[in-house]
Amino acid sequence: MIKFAKLSILSIVALLACAMTAMAQGEAAATPAAETAAVSVPQDSFVITNYLGIGLVVIGASYGIGKLAASALEGMARQPEVAGNIQTAMIIAAALIEGFTFFALILCWFA
Repeated sequence: MIKFAKLSILSIVALLACAMTAMAQGEAAATPAAETAAVSVPQDSFVITNYLGIGLVVIGASYGIGKLAASALEGMARQPEVAGNIQTAMIIAAALIEGFTFFALILCWFA
């Protein structure tokens, strides 16, 4: 439980650190409104948060599929006579997780 709490706090700190750079105002905010029309603010900070989101999606999906496979293999070891049903359900669940993962990756990439 303590390991989970430490990991959660570290994740939140990392997310906030990326959010600070994404939301920071550039030098264009200090200039008058007439001059800001010609100044373009780079969007590099948002790219970093997109990549952070992609990393979190991939980590979450791999963790979910790993837990799914571990539970299915344990169930097959305990009751070998229902291994076919468990394997079918595992493949369907893994396909659903991967489908959601691809959707989330597309949202992170194009957001």
